[in-house]
Amino acid sequence: MTDLQHTSGTDRADGTDEALRRTLGVGRRSFLSTCTAVATAAIAAPVFGASPALAQSGGGGGHLGEVLVPANRRGIILYTVRDATGRDPLTTDLPSGFREVFKELSRYGYRQVEFAGYGQHANSPGGANLESVAGAKLLRSWLDDYGLRAQGNHGYIPPSWPLTTPDLDTFKRHLEIANILGLAHMGTGGDPTGSAYRADWDVAGDKWNALGAIARREGVKLYTHNHDAAYGFLLDGGPLDAQGNPTRSSGIRKLEYFLKVTDPKLVWLEMDIFWAHVAQYKFHTYTAHDGSNQEKVFDPAGLVVRNNKRYPLFHAKDGTVNTTNGMGYDMVPFGTGVIDYTTFFSRVGERNYHNPMVEQDNAPSSTDLAQSLTYAKTGYDNLAALRKRRR
Repeated sequence: MTDLQHTSGTDRADGTDEALRRTLGVGRRSFLSTCTAVATAAIAAPVFGASPALAQSGGGGGHLGEVLVPANRRGIILYTVRDATGRDPLTTDLPSGFREVFKELSRYGYRQVEFAGYGQHANSPGGANLESVAGAKLLRSWLDDYGLRAQGNHGYIPPSWPLTTPDLDTFKRHLEIANILGLAHMGTGGDPTGSAYRADWDVAGDKWNALGAIARREGVKLYTHNHDAAYGFLLDGGPLDAQGNPTRSSGIRKLEYFLKVTDPKLVWLEMDIFWAHVAQYKFHTYTAHDGSNQEKVFDPAGLVVRNNKRYPLFHAKDGTVNTTNGMGYDMVPFGTGVIDYTTFFSRVGERNYHNPMVEQDNAPSSTDLAQSLTYAKTGYDNLAALRKRRR
């Protein structure tokens, strides 16, 4: 039982290295240049093919076609360049603070940004904390100056449920800030719940439906951004443990269940494509209610296709193969890794609806202070270069 129909691959695995390469789903050239593990490392679920550069240079065949990410949809989450927005402008000639970073990102070609909070260095124009009506108006003026649109923010989601009055007031204040900035979406970088149990995901669904209804009245779409854990299997049956919790799974993934119990008119999602592929590597078998071991390979693009309008935002993040770190990948600048974004974006379609935000968690460097902006430029160039293959 799988989420993914395997339709490619005419070569046969005749050794452990070849088996590992095929299991990870990467091309030979990419595997040989990026794999850091021995062939006897733990083998996990497939991922999609080579990097766009390799895929386009002859590995996939055919000619290049239409642009996969239109120019006005190319964005970046500012977490990638957080060292630049947090840099003291009095100590460097490098871009620092929101205004200068916006100018630099616009120069690269970006037309969209996603916030990860509203803090910057205290010596930057506007001061340290722009999380206010006045701060939002200042940010909006700079966005407009440099032709940028803010699509979302990883901001405040009330921790309490049922809601307390102070939490509700703070949430509404963030919605007001979102409207000033022109955000179509407001969300969080955390999962709706860290639990593996269905009852807790039911509670999370109720909470997000209620918050989503409040956001909708303010003209904002509420979204959750998820890492690998949310794609693990829901524990919803089988023998109970000492605390009375189920220990086995029906095979439904936690986030798939969340999609079922939330209203598609109230709650949206942002797929981090890197972490979805980490989940594909990690979570490919489960123990069924009857105690049998079942295989079910996660297909990130397939989940989006089945729920396409629920995914207005993506994080476009790349990785190279590493089966020794527990994740299957090491994070690298977008377009320099092995995740096949040409295939991913071709499969999900809706190119005038989705908004991919380049992200690299480890872009800042303590020794190369320009590195995060350099990687941001690399990410833009590679996102802009993605073309649909013609056959």
